[in-house]
Amino acid sequence: MAMKTTKWDAADDLTNEKAVIAYLNAALDDGDPAVITAALGDIARAKGIARIAEEVGVTREGLYKSLSATGRPEFKTVMKVSQSLGFSFVVKAKPKVKKIAPKAVRRKPARTAALRARKVA
Repeated sequence: MAMKTTKWDAADDLTNEKAVIAYLNAALDDGDPAVITAALGDIARAKGIARIAEEVGVTREGLYKSLSATGRPEFKTVMKVSQSLGFSFVVKAKPKVKKIAPKAVRRKPARTAALRARKVA
């Protein structure tokens, strides 16, 4: 029996502020610009992309294109969209990861090195 699937759209699940913030934070944690812009696009579609486009000063189609996974919006566009959605960015330091020192390298005793030198000579 074949499994029936449907296309999932993130915008359908972004129904409350808590979900939207968690979604955008996860995209920002990923760090990939394509993921971040696609997430902003999903959120804009959930909130009404026509209204966002008007507030940002671009066409709806242009905003769709620039906030897609393949889009490359200018930083000012990202900031305008974020402000239109009611977001502000906060910088925080990453927690420092404790570096574990590598195990000490075992050195061969000097005597072994001296014996090898004699064999070569």
